[in-house]
Amino acid sequence: MNILLLSPYHSGSHQAWADGYVRFSGHDVRLLSLPGRLWKWRMAGGAVTLAQMFLESDFVPDVILATDMVDLATFLALTRRRTSGVPAVLYMHENQLTYPLPEDKKKGPMRRNLGVRERQYVLLNWKAQLVADVIYFNSAYHRDVWFEALPRFLRHYREFNGEETVEMLRAKSEVVPVGIDLKRLDQFRLVAERGDSVGAWLAQRAVIGKGGDVRDERPLILWNQRWEFDKNPKAFFDALRVMKAEGIDFRLALCGESFQQKPEHFFEAQTEFADELIHYGFADRETYGGLLWHADIVISTAIHEFFGISILEAIYTHTFPILPHRLSYPELIPDEWHGRCLYGNPHGLLDCLRWGLTHTEQARKCAQELAVTPEIYDWRRLAVQVDQKIVDLAY
Repeated sequence: MNILLLSPYHSGSHQAWADGYVRFSGHDVRLLSLPGRLWKWRMAGGAVTLAQMFLESDFVPDVILATDMVDLATFLALTRRRTSGVPAVLYMHENQLTYPLPEDKKKGPMRRNLGVRERQYVLLNWKAQLVADVIYFNSAYHRDVWFEALPRFLRHYREFNGEETVEMLRAKSEVVPVGIDLKRLDQFRLVAERGDSVGAWLAQRAVIGKGGDVRDERPLILWNQRWEFDKNPKAFFDALRVMKAEGIDFRLALCGESFQQKPEHFFEAQTEFADELIHYGFADRETYGGLLWHADIVISTAIHEFFGISILEAIYTHTFPILPHRLSYPELIPDEWHGRCLYGNPHGLLDCLRWGLTHTEQARKCAQELAVTPEIYDWRRLAVQVDQKIVDLAY
């Protein structure tokens, strides 16, 4: 079967998902993509360029698979002579309606318009859903918050506001998790299995920090999420300050994708946690893989998460997770582990972290038992399921 995959913002998790499906699908998946920058213009104008690219090709799709960054209504209109009757699937990685905005209006994705959410991008998501035959959400949480917020948004318009479309859209929606190439991380496990200390390993890679002495066996805490306000780094560093004040030892690795507008908390941490830091900043593929296998604890303090790829990568590599009991996280962690791994408030975060740092052997045992849970999201399993869903749609 021929599948046309449209990815106008081809970066980060969007790119990882699209490239992963191209690689592991049993179908012939043709990817049309644009560089992952200028996100507003990609949403507003990317469909025009993608339509031109498609019309210049000779590819005949049986199904169209588009990410949420695609103005799918415009793409289908511009290509209607070749795509009329071709079923379309919309994959909702994220949406422009429920993404949280920072308290400081000069920061975050809407800083150029003083923190006011721009309705046109929400409308692009809505219209893309209207023309899609099927809508995939990456988590039940994502689906539920979208359909909770959509009616309120449409009521902003005084007449003919389309509120009656909400239940129709919900009826053609389903949850299809993000695929992850977890097995790619296995190659970095050898260093950890040899018993090399993280300090010695990082020293060999010439990326060691002050806190990475080769004899240091303090538990390693990993931050492997974006350096953005929606991941709430302030709460993360506040918790570390309490542990440090209580005299509880740890090491710290700060990696993850960062952008021009970095939260100031990371700059402050570079000095405040100089004795704990073994890594700060971008981690290349090998360094990131090694840090995952060496880490003892991974923490999320996010106020926004529709899925959680980086957390699942850490869990797969035997890292004990400490996560909020909200957002998509309860879906990722088996129910029997909620009491140990999920927290409901700042005091709960401190309790979980204190236990993980002072009961290292027990935490490592928990991490080993949890490590199998992310395997259901590996592309080698998930691609087969997605392939079948698309076959069912086309036939």
